[in-house]
Amino acid sequence: MSFGVPFLSVSPRAALFDLYPIGTRLGIGTDASMWVGTFGGIQDGVALLTNAQLIANNGKPVDGNRPVVRIPIAQITFVSQ
Repeated sequence: MSFGVPFLSVSPRAALFDLYPIGTRLGIGTDASMWVGTFGGIQDGVALLTNAQLIANNGKPVDGNRPVVRIPIAQITFVSQ
């Protein structure tokens, strides 16, 4: 244990996910699009979504479903259920 070393807390953006249990259907917004999928947790600074689909800002799907998507916490602008 090192004294004088500041405690590193969880990123404020990661705290957006505190209320959502694993398996919750979520929309995660990034700068130019939104991923919609099933919440799989937070790991190594990324949010995991399963069975996720990318939706463009105009509301149209960009591609088909992906089994797992890793979204860096730093790129997340909003989370909705």
